[in-house]
Amino acid sequence: MLELESLTRRFGAVTAVDHVSLKVPAGQMVGIIGRSGAGKSTLLRMINRLQEPSSGRILFEGQDITALRGAALRDWRTSCAMIFQQFNLVQRLDVLTNVLIGRLNRRRGPLSTLTSMLKLFTAEERAMALAALDRFDLVDQALQRAETLSGGQQQRVAIARALLQEPRIILADEPIASLDPRNSRVVMDALRDVNRRDGITVLCNLHHLDTARQYCDRIVAMQQGRIVFDGPPAALTPARVEEIYGVSEEEFEEQARSVPAGLVAAA
Repeated sequence: MLELESLTRRFGAVTAVDHVSLKVPAGQMVGIIGRSGAGKSTLLRMINRLQEPSSGRILFEGQDITALRGAALRDWRTSCAMIFQQFNLVQRLDVLTNVLIGRLNRRRGPLSTLTSMLKLFTAEERAMALAALDRFDLVDQALQRAETLSGGQQQRVAIARALLQEPRIILADEPIASLDPRNSRVVMDALRDVNRRDGITVLCNLHHLDTARQYCDRIVAMQQGRIVFDGPPAALTPARVEEIYGVSEEEFEEQARSVPAGLVAAA
């Protein structure tokens, strides 16, 4: 379904993503792991076209995504929803409106911008948003301002907003990096539910190996912009981790825990 062909991104003399080739079949949940600075976030942002590739191609069902412009690119970003580490909610707006924002790219016509600014969403759209919130146990918070929610609740609102886009793919960029263990489990459970129940392909950048093993069908490890491992969770043994990263799994996890939350997003 999704294919990356020698995808590369350079920032001056620095190569953040270095000739990455990857095929992801429909409905798979892929965990992308690696140290901070490995190129994980840059890779996802290129797939969504928030970052332009320096070279290489992105293909989706045979269509060249790297060639899209204008309305076609907007349609791709609708089909390829992005979830960020810091939630990207409009804090002063209520939860329901934040979820409804996911419908904006589905609107067409000269009055679409005006009706969106005035929050004139249809009854059907509101029903969709409430159903998404109910699915993630947030319907009671629908009229609260987003800023009043916990981090875990805000990330589930972001997932609900992504679902309102009716996407084919969800890209989650370190979605639990700033959350405590309990909220991390709740958010990962929500992403796995979306993957399993809706059949949506999920690519998720993660900082911890155990989380990737528990939730993902497949693990891709990156190092210095390159893929250094690609296989099922069972194949990522402690010995393989040490071979890839040059340290034991315990040392790797300790180093991952020591990375400040603000630096994780730059990975």
